[in-house]
Amino acid sequence: MEPLYLRAYANGTLQERIEKAQALLAPCRLCPRQCGVNRLADERGFCATGRYAVVASYGPHFGEEAPLVGRCGSGTIFFSGCNLRCVFCQNYDISHESVGDALPPETLAGIMLELQRKGCHNINFVTPTHVVPQILEALPLAISRGLNIPLVYNTGGYDADTTIGLLDGIVDIYMPDLKFSRDIPALIYCKAPDYPEIVRAAIREMHRQVGDLVLDEHGHAQRGLLVRHLVMPDDIAGTSDAMRFLAGEISRSTYVNIMDQYRPCGDELDRFPELRRRITPEEYQHALEAAHAEGLYRLDDRQRTFLFPWR
Repeated sequence: MEPLYLRAYANGTLQERIEKAQALLAPCRLCPRQCGVNRLADERGFCATGRYAVVASYGPHFGEEAPLVGRCGSGTIFFSGCNLRCVFCQNYDISHESVGDALPPETLAGIMLELQRKGCHNINFVTPTHVVPQILEALPLAISRGLNIPLVYNTGGYDADTTIGLLDGIVDIYMPDLKFSRDIPALIYCKAPDYPEIVRAAIREMHRQVGDLVLDEHGHAQRGLLVRHLVMPDDIAGTSDAMRFLAGEISRSTYVNIMDQYRPCGDELDRFPELRRRITPEEYQHALEAAHAEGLYRLDDRQRTFLFPWR
């Protein structure tokens, strides 16, 4: 299956999207925060990122979902800065402290090609919401030099409709988090009370663009939607409501990774005692049962994919 962005490059759509995306940087209206700073002049808003994308690290990653990893790994590029900055973030130094180097598009394109040469099955943009224009700007440079593997948009889910619309026909695989089903936890832990509404709209649009996850004959993801949901202590994330939304409004064939790896970390947890413990095996089991109860059957259970019997 040919990556979508190759056709967009050939017919001129990609260049049009680059121009529209860059226009969203000054004033910045790229995400729901609507900071309004002039990022083309290197001003910084909530995400703490200016003109160029800041890359913390990159390389083949073997801890991602099985359809992305395959034998040779997912080609992850970790962007620093974030438009959510959850207080419990496991990559706190990246999301909150913006470690890394600001890279021009030529260098970012070179990283994509290096990951492809290493045999990675895809290019996995991790936390890309605030650097969509920078990614699009680098793509033609990479495509002209032979980039031809799927693109993964690995996002926290706080994505504006306008920005996701610019990626239609370019991104092959969407992998959003579905963090919270209720507004109060979203307000308390990431200052985004509209997160549940925003993420649901974003997932609807992502699924409209690419549909359910499609694998090739080797089990490698080629196109489609893959959703992550992190189980949290005392059901802070609202797992049952999240699974009900996916089954009822997206598709029972949605590929869902219900994650059990929540761990207390970050410099702000002294203020949040409810977040200072790991989840229990019973809490994780209840989350799996919630997905099963809604008829979701493509679950990635601790990186071991299995199918529930259809009922």
